[in-house]
Amino acid sequence: MTKENEIATNLSMIEYYKEQLASIDMQIQYLQAAVADYHKAKITVEQLDKTKGVEDILVPVGLGVFINASTKDTSKVLVDIGAGIVAEKTVDDAIKKIDGRIEALQENQKKLLSMAQQLQTEAVELSNKTQKLVDETRE
Repeated sequence: MTKENEIATNLSMIEYYKEQLASIDMQIQYLQAAVADYHKAKITVEQLDKTKGVEDILVPVGLGVFINASTKDTSKVLVDIGAGIVAEKTVDDAIKKIDGRIEALQENQKKLLSMAQQLQTEAVELSNKTQKLVDETRE
């Protein structure tokens, strides 16, 4: 392979790394948003559990928007358990489920960050190698 071909191949690979890094970044942002949503849900469930005996409450629905609601029984929470199926759980069980989901999302974030760092390192190494090839072809 000639130096020019190797340079072209390396530049294509560098572009591929950039696209992969952008994709990973989007996935990390999605996971961060999901973690934030789960934290909000956890806080809401915890606060609802403290409203025992209070009939009228404000329930956050997101983005600073609240609705008026009346409570009957805050000892049970409906939780999505997957595939669109909802199950009734105690507050403690619901919080454990939320915490488990947060942990899983954070673990995925760590894996993606590790992948991004590895790709970044490979891209820098390839970029340095390509720069040397370009310098050699100019001589």
